[in-house]
Amino acid sequence: MRYSPHLLDEIRARLPVSQVVGRKVSLKKKGREWAGLSPFKSERTPSFFVNDNKGFYHCFASGEHGDIFTFLIKTEGLTFPEAVERLAAEAGVTLPKPEVRDRETYDQRQRLSAVLDASVAFFEEQLSGVAGAEARRYLVEKRGLRRETIKSFRLGYAPQSRTALREHLGKLGFTCDEMALSGMLISGEDIKEPYDRFRHRVMFPIGDWKGRTIAFGGRALDPDAPAKYLNSPETPLFHKGHNLYNAHQARGAAHDKGRVIAVEGYMDVVALSEGGFTESVAPLGTALTPEQVALLWRMVPEPVLCFDGDSAGKKAAYRAVDTVLPMLKPGMSVRFAFLPDGLDPDDLIRQQGPEAMQATLASAQPLAQVLFDREWARDDWSTPERRARLEHELRLLTARIEDASVRSHYEQDMRRRLNAAWGGERGVGYLRPSRQTGFGQPPGRVSGSGYRGAASQPGYGSGRGSAGNRGAGRRWGNELPVHPQASSSLLASALVSGDKARPGYREILLVRTLINHPWLAVEAAEVLAGVTFIAPAVAKLRDAILAAVSLDNSLDSQGLRSHLVRTGLGGVLDLVDRSVTHKCDRFAEPDAGHAEVEVGWRHALALHERQVGVKAALESAERAWHEDRSEDAFQRICELQAELERLARPGELDQITDEAAAS
Repeated sequence: MRYSPHLLDEIRARLPVSQVVGRKVSLKKKGREWAGLSPFKSERTPSFFVNDNKGFYHCFASGEHGDIFTFLIKTEGLTFPEAVERLAAEAGVTLPKPEVRDRETYDQRQRLSAVLDASVAFFEEQLSGVAGAEARRYLVEKRGLRRETIKSFRLGYAPQSRTALREHLGKLGFTCDEMALSGMLISGEDIKEPYDRFRHRVMFPIGDWKGRTIAFGGRALDPDAPAKYLNSPETPLFHKGHNLYNAHQARGAAHDKGRVIAVEGYMDVVALSEGGFTESVAPLGTALTPEQVALLWRMVPEPVLCFDGDSAGKKAAYRAVDTVLPMLKPGMSVRFAFLPDGLDPDDLIRQQGPEAMQATLASAQPLAQVLFDREWARDDWSTPERRARLEHELRLLTARIEDASVRSHYEQDMRRRLNAAWGGERGVGYLRPSRQTGFGQPPGRVSGSGYRGAASQPGYGSGRGSAGNRGAGRRWGNELPVHPQASSSLLASALVSGDKARPGYREILLVRTLINHPWLAVEAAEVLAGVTFIAPAVAKLRDAILAAVSLDNSLDSQGLRSHLVRTGLGGVLDLVDRSVTHKCDRFAEPDAGHAEVEVGWRHALALHERQVGVKAALESAERAWHEDRSEDAFQRICELQAELERLARPGELDQITDEAAAS
């Protein structure tokens, strides 16, 4: 929801920046400011300063700047609404209630949440009582958990009774319908009397991103139970594919350590946390889902997925490869750690100590390695036909990557791995792939010094034999590879020509929208901070806008413009004002409505990020062409250039002078 500037100012007024920052950074008073070591960059001399009077912090080492909300977003990975909620609670500020149309849904969720909270307390009480003796022996004696760990995870015990929880919740005023809707009872038209879902099980409360209990997992104590682990069903609060066990407790540790570990089960998480790996989470009885990958990426850019080293663990890892592959983004991936065969994290730590687990994590493999190993292990690739099939299958897999830049790098990586694997074999009686062969069809070849076989291809040289001998050189032997000549568009590219990046239409459009509607910069601050702008001038303007709204999120358009002029960005501001907005981009104009602005801006942002990805892939393809001059590299360049043309809009501002852009 959108919070009013008055509300945010009230929270700021009640919480000094030094109080919020001081929980993460050791601060010392220096005149009117506080100073400490940067939480954003390793340093020995303090360059991080906090000013309570002005309500902001500034880090000279990293350039980070902001208020108490920004600090929590940057250091704990919170979203803006989460930061507001946490600081409002600390400051004693009451947040506005949901609108009337959401009241019914809000009230229902509140009631279901209360049912689950009461269930947690009931299970904890049962674990500590006479009925929980067997469950305590399992946790303390068999699993070796400390009592502090049991308390930290709020583990409990569901007694061997069909009605114990139902009766307890009924005394607290909850109805059977509420208990069933929360997942705590099993009911239905063919069930005469609803009964407790969890019976004679160790109970693991499952929290959401904010730590509120939304479901349970139960581990059977009876070895003959039909299901060893039983989870809550889907409810209005719980969607198992959208949550991770222990995410709330792990997110802070993950941010501090720069690592998050995803393991397979609840007990794995508990055991790892007790062993010092508090940044551990687990899926909820399902294979890793795209939504869970997105949650992991909210914590760190490269989470470690930890699997057993047996065949089942490998299969689970390979399923995860297929899930993550299409989602890969620049800098965002996963790594895979495989435990010694037959051991789970709990066994490994108890038998060999935390150091063994640390060594396993340190040897985690990148996704590209696991993908290649999987495909390589599928068959014997000793014949040309089989090798061609492997190339084809790898090509299809890398094509699933949606980001053009990452896809291009994966194509090159798979090519290198194939060349290394086949180039290392001896005596198999086939021509080894070379750097020029590429990841696909072999290029045209020539005998001696005459170029043949590729003269009809766009961008290729027209040397000897170019017309009358088309295709004559398409044979294997000791020929040399043909090197295609660079097209005029390639030679004019920024990579080759060395031109400075200039602002394009969408970059101008995005910042124009922010200048005319500063509230958008407040609401989309986290997203905006991660946007890649090709033109340094536009990136500088973006940073100035974020800094301005972090100091005063009530700025209107005129106030923001005045601030930008005072900071020396008047020239860039004039450039933005002179830009011509296309008819379909009226959302950027001052008179556009709130909904129109938000929808239009996010659509333009998606198109801009697509262009940035294609441009990055084009640069990568150009570098590959300079390296090996292969047909594949040349064809990739042509495809990416065509895609850029399709993405281009009327009115590109690429002809703006360097002087204006530099201002």
